[in-house]
Amino acid sequence: MQSIFISGAAQGIGAAIARLFHQQGYKVGIYDINGSQAQQVANELGKNTKAGQLDVTNPEQWLTALKEFETWAGSINILVNNAGVLYSGAFEHTDLADHHRTIDINIKGVINGCYTALPFLKRAGFARVINLSSASAIYGQADLASYSTSKFAVRGFTESLDIEWQKHGIRVLDVMPLFVQTAMVKDMDAQSIKKMGVNLSAQDVAAQIYTLANLKENAFTPTHTPVGAKAKFLFHLSRFSPQFVNRLSNLFIAK
Repeated sequence: MQSIFISGAAQGIGAAIARLFHQQGYKVGIYDINGSQAQQVANELGKNTKAGQLDVTNPEQWLTALKEFETWAGSINILVNNAGVLYSGAFEHTDLADHHRTIDINIKGVINGCYTALPFLKRAGFARVINLSSASAIYGQADLASYSTSKFAVRGFTESLDIEWQKHGIRVLDVMPLFVQTAMVKDMDAQSIKKMGVNLSAQDVAAQIYTLANLKENAFTPTHTPVGAKAKFLFHLSRFSPQFVNRLSNLFIAK
């Protein structure tokens, strides 16, 4: 039986991932900074689940959680770096401490997870890492400056490790959804969400992650996977459009 370890799994996309993989027969690690809420999800799902507390900004907590989960599950096959935060609104109206917290969780949290998980992943017969990037990493988004920056970093980090960890037989992939119907986007202060709408569910993202986790390896397996029609359109448009066209289109979205 394969296993999956999910950060930020107590609610939203993380909980949806846990539910789907549990339905498909995986051993599921449900870890979150809110340990009691993570345990509630595990209690709801029943056997083959293990919950625990994890502050992704703390490498020592990562190591403790991964050791605990490997001992329980036998191996760690899939690591999903899902934990993240979002602050919206004008850059100068957001507290500097919140900009820093975004970087600490969304970037350093992913780096911590991959760094501490590598020995565990190398011990597994099959291993894959799936990071949560965003359509905000296609072009920098107004009123989401720090969040967009953090997801660009995840995108670049994913590309780097996907190449570097080929020597270990580990693919490192990411998903890039647009806005998802979770608590994270509630009361968001950004024109882009008003223009683009919220058309994805947490289950949509979880389904894409399940597909990537089970995708047979070949030379054409993409590192980045936009989720949803709008994200796919923006992703492919950005690859072929001149920079001024991308800037103008994003200016329109931001107004």
